[in-house]
Amino acid sequence: MTRIYVPRDSSALALDADAVARAIETEAARRGIAIELVRNGSRGLLWLEPLVEVATAAGRIGYANIEAHDVAALFDAGFIAGAEHARRVGVVDEIPYLKKQQRLTFARIGITDPLSIDDYVAHGGLEGLRQALQTDGDAACAALIESGLRGRGGAAFPAGIKWRTVRGAQAAQKYIVCNADEGDSGTFSDRLVMESDPYVLIEGMLIAGVVTGATVGYIYVRSEYPHSIATLEAAIARARAAGWLGDSVLGSNAHRFELFVAKGAGSYVCGEETALLESLEGKRGIVRAKPPVPALAGLYGQPTVINNVITLATVPIIFARGAAFYKDFGMGRSRGTLPFQLAGNVKQGGLVELAFGVTLRQLLDDFGGGTASGRPARAVQVGGPLGTYLPQSQWDIPMDYEAYAAVGAVIGHGGLVVHDDTSNLAELAQYAMHFCALESCGKCTPCRIGSTRGVEVIGRIRNGDTSVRQVQLLRDLCDTMVSGSLCAMGGMTPYPVLSALDHFPEDFGLAAPHAADHTTDPASNAAAA
Repeated sequence: MTRIYVPRDSSALALDADAVARAIETEAARRGIAIELVRNGSRGLLWLEPLVEVATAAGRIGYANIEAHDVAALFDAGFIAGAEHARRVGVVDEIPYLKKQQRLTFARIGITDPLSIDDYVAHGGLEGLRQALQTDGDAACAALIESGLRGRGGAAFPAGIKWRTVRGAQAAQKYIVCNADEGDSGTFSDRLVMESDPYVLIEGMLIAGVVTGATVGYIYVRSEYPHSIATLEAAIARARAAGWLGDSVLGSNAHRFELFVAKGAGSYVCGEETALLESLEGKRGIVRAKPPVPALAGLYGQPTVINNVITLATVPIIFARGAAFYKDFGMGRSRGTLPFQLAGNVKQGGLVELAFGVTLRQLLDDFGGGTASGRPARAVQVGGPLGTYLPQSQWDIPMDYEAYAAVGAVIGHGGLVVHDDTSNLAELAQYAMHFCALESCGKCTPCRIGSTRGVEVIGRIRNGDTSVRQVQLLRDLCDTMVSGSLCAMGGMTPYPVLSALDHFPEDFGLAAPHAADHTTDPASNAAAA
């Protein structure tokens, strides 16, 4: 019996993968061919979706961009045996885009049936949890610190220190909260994990609970991800039935853990950890002042670990393979790998997991394949809608938290949005302020009022008032937002604005300034002012 794989994640479903799967089953039955249809997750090669794979002795052979009306011709060509066809892309594991990656966190996505526990265990699942159950909690926190794993949600705070703080806190109840409110433009790595390998997230949260003494977990998923929510709920039900969850974690009477999915409130600011906690408690998503930090007074005032999806999904391989194994990837204080997501005006959009230290130019040239429009790439926004616009002169900086911070940039969640030479960066900068005005929780004045004034000031500059006074007003406004905002919503909105102003002044109708007149680092601008 031939095994055929048709992806079931959102990107494939948006391209009618369900119809493709039905057509394959119907055509096989009509021809009397016995097949086993597996609805796997996406490999992350999104420009090839729907990517249908056929298991052969030579490996899994891929056929790209398949539509339902292509299926009969595929059978005619003998694709059941991996035969040649115009849509054939060869052995999927040998596709350069995939073969050149260093997949650790994403080792299973696209390979397994996302809801099959047997598949998960057969591909190394639960090895990390079993190791954690046999390890002293203090030693486990030390190992996580040693691995160098930092939060993959943007702030890059060391995960092990956060866990150690929660472990040491005295409380009758502790929580593990997964921030799956993935709202940055061009990002989809969280979604791919939840839809293509949900058990790795569940295992990561179980390990966090075992290590810190937390007994309840919540996965806060943005409401715009219905397929992620459905997959997680199904996976949690199966994990509970298999004895992973409940009063005895994997048969260990010393540990219990319950896990639930919570649907997000549809607000971008709820991606900020304290606003998320407010929303999870049934309140309006407004940022809390810190201290106290959530690790000491988080959900319902109790000690809480809050990590994002990629952070928690990376934990199992660290415990399974050891801190030294994971630390061997990366550079400086940026250890391990990060899933870079290529989006925007790019020919080959998708997910690329590589160790820190790769450059933006390498990602664009070796994986992106140029722009989708065929025009020259001009700028890349890195780190979501509040990230900086990097010009070509900065594309050779190693992707490293500290190296990017040195030029006023952020890596954030690893999202890369490519713009070609037709893009107007002044318009994009104005949109950044507009986005902040729309999504601000409204609690602090610099963010709430500053963003509204920012839209107006950039509008005046774009309409011809390019006086020194007007430009300085914009810079002063950005300084105020950086220095005075309660959270990153207002504090980072100046990043895209100032980078556009500094590197692409011609789009604002300005002459190129002298290099010493400013820096693209908003914090340095604030200090200078």
